[in-house]
Amino acid sequence: MSKKYLIGIDGGSQSTKVVMYDLEGNVVCEGKGLLRPMHIPDADTVEHPDDDLWVSLCAAGKDLMDRFTGNSDEIAGIGLGSIRYTRALLKADGTPAAQLINWQDARISRPYEHKNDDVAYVTSFTGYLAKRLTGEFKDNIGNYMGQWPVDFETWQWSEDDDVIKKFNIPRSKLFNTQMPGTTLGCITKEAAAATGFAEGLPVIATTSDKPVEALGAGLIDDETAFISLGTYIALMMNGKEIPRNTQHYWAVMSSIPKVLLYEGYGIRRGMWTVSWLRDLLGESLIQNAKASGLSPEEYLNKVASAVPAGCDGLVTLLDWLQNPWEPYKRGIILGFHAGMDYPAFMYRSILESIALTMKNNYDRMCSEMGHWAKQLIVTGGGSNSDLFMQIFADVFNMPTKRNAINGSASLGSAINAAVGLGFYGSYEEAVGKMVKIKDVFTPVGENVEIYEKINKDLFLVLPQYTDEVLKKSYSIFHGDAGQAGGIQSWSMT
Repeated sequence: MSKKYLIGIDGGSQSTKVVMYDLEGNVVCEGKGLLRPMHIPDADTVEHPDDDLWVSLCAAGKDLMDRFTGNSDEIAGIGLGSIRYTRALLKADGTPAAQLINWQDARISRPYEHKNDDVAYVTSFTGYLAKRLTGEFKDNIGNYMGQWPVDFETWQWSEDDDVIKKFNIPRSKLFNTQMPGTTLGCITKEAAAATGFAEGLPVIATTSDKPVEALGAGLIDDETAFISLGTYIALMMNGKEIPRNTQHYWAVMSSIPKVLLYEGYGIRRGMWTVSWLRDLLGESLIQNAKASGLSPEEYLNKVASAVPAGCDGLVTLLDWLQNPWEPYKRGIILGFHAGMDYPAFMYRSILESIALTMKNNYDRMCSEMGHWAKQLIVTGGGSNSDLFMQIFADVFNMPTKRNAINGSASLGSAINAAVGLGFYGSYEEAVGKMVKIKDVFTPVGENVEIYEKINKDLFLVLPQYTDEVLKKSYSIFHGDAGQAGGIQSWSMT
């Protein structure tokens, strides 16, 4: 096979990462563009300032191409991925008519409201970036989940008048959509000058960030569960048909055309909580890490590895960003005593809480499905921690895999490009060639036992008591706490 390279774009909430791969899935070089802090003027509004999404992609592209020492003629294409549950309001020329709306914004959970006459198109972040890169008003269908008039049976826009009315977006305001693995267009002269990518390079559709990350992690069978450690921590398994009126999981479109993923509940601001603790510890952590010759993250993992499983009863409830139907929820760390090395215990408690929360979401999902996985794949920056990986293996009580490429969204985008451009005849073949397992963590029996007891007798029980206190606190500062609707029922139209 001739020497060829593929670029995968991984748009996130904090940065845009662009990675170049060869056809064996090896990293050739990487580029990164940081996003500015989001505009959060109130509890409901979370926006990206100015044209920050495009600016960060341009910075990442130029960074990548500055690092590339090979022949640019051997770069075959670009897979375009970006964050999901977003909304871009564009003018007729495809430029922003308003600030781009992040997934944490309350408007994302509601039907579109047309309040700005400059808005000619309503699209996702991948749609906006595709327009900037190619000049085409096209997008992948897989990035339209939530408040969009999508027909999940046909993978097209719904033609049902009631559905269109429900979501309040007429067809005239929507981009034309395509399947993952198809060509959206080619890099324009203007985009080439801004990004460093070669003019005429094909841009390939993927889907939303978490499904494309699942593809890059190698999720292609129904024997595997997948967890993505990010600002939002996601849980997915392969699915075969659209579920109806389920309580604990729902279907999303895979990066493989006409294939579904089942998604369970995740954790909002999941790995953000780890960053919050690191920043909270501040200068003392930096100095302790420096004295040990380690990075702050490596130091926290080292000292937390000496903390016994269960943290001697220190428990964290990860509600730093509450669900809309549970406005009273708050993050809690409970159970300190004077004998604890606080940084180490707090850090391990947060890691354990993430694993326990995801395990309970997984159990509810699989019980409703009637099907259980035999292994777990964990991706994202947090999977660099051996301690965290072992906690997942112990809490889930199953073999837990870490891949050589743990930031797998860019690799998934490259796999979409590899198949779409004909380098591989199927996604199974591409995954077999491009996804490589680094190591596997096996459960430790005594830790499995203690986590099962903690989960049953403490972790699952605690919210019954703390919720009542939090409702009273909420009523003091915000009035009526509202009806706690519990877990929402999901169904596909």
